[in-house]
Amino acid sequence: MRNFLLSSAAAMLIAGAAFAAPAAAANLPKGAAHNIVLVHGAFVDQTSWQPVADILTKKGYSVTLVENPLTSLAADVAAAQQALAQQNGKTVLVGHSWGGMVITEAGNDPKVSALVYVSAFAPDVGESLASLSQGGPPTEGTAAIRPDAKGYLTIDPKVFPSAVAADLPPQIAEALANAQMPLNHTAFGEAVDTAAWHTKPNFYVITTQDKVLAPDAQRMFAARIKAQTTEVAGSHASLVVHASEVAAVIEKAALAQ
Repeated sequence: MRNFLLSSAAAMLIAGAAFAAPAAAANLPKGAAHNIVLVHGAFVDQTSWQPVADILTKKGYSVTLVENPLTSLAADVAAAQQALAQQNGKTVLVGHSWGGMVITEAGNDPKVSALVYVSAFAPDVGESLASLSQGGPPTEGTAAIRPDAKGYLTIDPKVFPSAVAADLPPQIAEALANAQMPLNHTAFGEAVDTAAWHTKPNFYVITTQDKVLAPDAQRMFAARIKAQTTEVAGSHASLVVHASEVAAVIEKAALAQ
């Protein structure tokens, strides 16, 4: 059901992209990385990237959607590393939200030619979600994070539509709120032990109407990692609603040297 709902959102917002046949890789710009690996955030699954993936696949890129277990930072990094091991040649590694934590550590792979952060955390060595969250007041979304009996975290379903996906159709935002992928609470305290952005070209998509990761925090991350920055007037779900703008940034990253 979750995959169906996200695919429905993609179909509504990116007309025709889901059914487009991939173009030949030979049509890509000379010197471009042909491979794109997309890492999703907490509370959703890998199909949250489908609208962006469809656009890039149609243009001839080889796109891989990583399925994060969301059980720990180490487990999610391992999933990204497994995806990278399957790539042949230069690869752009992209992370949304929590996925920024993952690509920061996994991005040291020599195949990774550039990093793209989309509404994402960009920690330095020794930083965790817990330490980063102390830098400012909670947003509407983070204030609504709740643990279940086993300590797995989700966003209050009553708050999720307005905080996470205010620019998605209400029925889809509500359905996603009720089908969240929980994040293990222990992940909040896990710090990265390497920060690939120190040695890679970096790009950042700032979502200016974000109520989960504050736009000012995103700007701080983008400035710290010296990223080429693009701003879109969208929510934390901009990888769906503004898929074309996000895909365009990834294509720029594919040309990074």
